[in-house]
Amino acid sequence: QVQLVESGGGLVQAGGSLRLSCAASVPITMGWFRQAPAKEREFVAAITWRTAIAVYADSVKGRFTISRDNDKNTVSLQMNSLKPEDTAVYYCAATLSASAWPPRSGYNYWGQGTPLTVSS
Repeated sequence: QVQLVESGGGLVQAGGSLRLSCAASVPITMGWFRQAPAKEREFVAAITWRTAIAVYADSVKGRFTISRDNDKNTVSLQMNSLKPEDTAVYYCAATLSASAWPPRSGYNYWGQGTPLTVSS
């Protein structure tokens, strides 16, 4: 069983920045998803643990940066130029996939979620 512990989140004004972090109990490919009120959970970004290849949703590309620290088994999501539409509960996730490219779905483990509110 992989344990994921998230930190960060909160309230920020539009145009501001925030950083989310997630600590995993083992080295593993990890990603971030989000779920806005009355909407389905959607993929945000992911990064492989071995090669640090990253992928992003089009809606966050150029504004969000995912990175990882393999010594600490942590993944961070730096979010810049935040918009009200980024408001959601953000979930850290991990996958057992051994693919060289981080998947956008099929994650096996999930964090508890951390809320982000971007005010206009």
